[in-house]
Amino acid sequence: MHMTNRRALLLLIVLLVSLRVRAEPLTNTWTLKAGNNNNSTPALSPDGTLYFGSGDHHLYAVSTNRYIKWAFETGLQIKCSPAIADDGTIYIGSRDRKFYAVNPLGKLKWSFATEGWVDSSPAIANDGTVYFGSWDKKFYALKPDGAKKWEFTTGGDIDSSPAIAADGTIYFGSHDKKFYALNPDGTKKWEFATGGQITSSPAIDAAGNIYFSSVEGEFYALKPDGKKLWSLHTGGITESSPVLGNDGVIYLCINQSFAALTPDGKIKFQVGRAPQLLDTTPAVAANGRIFYSNNDGNLVGLDLAGFVNGSVWFGAGVFASPTIAPDGIVYAIDVMGHLHAVENNNAPSAISPWPMFRANLRHTGVVNSPSPASSH
Repeated sequence: MHMTNRRALLLLIVLLVSLRVRAEPLTNTWTLKAGNNNNSTPALSPDGTLYFGSGDHHLYAVSTNRYIKWAFETGLQIKCSPAIADDGTIYIGSRDRKFYAVNPLGKLKWSFATEGWVDSSPAIANDGTVYFGSWDKKFYALKPDGAKKWEFTTGGDIDSSPAIAADGTIYFGSHDKKFYALNPDGTKKWEFATGGQITSSPAIDAAGNIYFSSVEGEFYALKPDGKKLWSLHTGGITESSPVLGNDGVIYLCINQSFAALTPDGKIKFQVGRAPQLLDTTPAVAANGRIFYSNNDGNLVGLDLAGFVNGSVWFGAGVFASPTIAPDGIVYAIDVMGHLHAVENNNAPSAISPWPMFRANLRHTGVVNSPSPASSH
């Protein structure tokens, strides 16, 4: 090939690559101030109301029409994310050591006292049972009326949020370095020992396999019977919770970067270098775009090969995970309490068993079958 032609071809390749990796800005359609020091990921009800907790001790209800419907006050800050029941009841825990049930009008239905912070986001089973953990080392199952069904004691604090399999098995991790599988009656099916505390919330795939990370720098894939399918050494603290794409690829934040893992436990790509530890959970859209937020104030969109294809800067760190609505709007909250609505070309969340934090828009924590847009 002539030298001039080779040079032209090389320049064309460089140009195409540079265009692909260029971070095109996403459109932030609106912003609303609600709370402060927010870490809670928004749950979205079928009527279009967003619910999330705040460091200012309130549970907020915000209309997607951009106004605050109400704010329910708790005794201390809220670090976990809410879950919405079939009847519209919103469940949320607080660092005042209480777990709350609030009706869609913002009125208290009941509260349940524990002996520790409640940072574990609740899960709601198909029969209405609500599950969550507490820093008092106990895992709780409550009836929809707030009566305790049972409690299960572990050897450490619990801030891992539970995941519920199709057969009703409940999975969660503890600071005692163990991962637990419980039957719906509260009896233990099995436990799996890791080398570090577990703060990551598990994800479940269509075959029933469970994925989670541990702070000793290991990511685990377990079979439904508790046997290890594989594990991957991530090289450091990993608190992010995984999500799954349509093709079974696993996405999560590892240390200060974002990673994609193949279903057999290999690193597909690992990109980015945030100034601090990333512990948020990504979200996967139906158009193949993967979103993750970071502590320097960016919401980043990647394509399936790991190239940046969109980003927006909010001006303040983002410690809550993004939520993708059915109309394609991506909702994200920064640490200053600003709720942002970002356009994503009308693409809803991916149709996968676990495409976002807590599996679905209502944050029930139940594996999706067959669609993340379904009730559970």
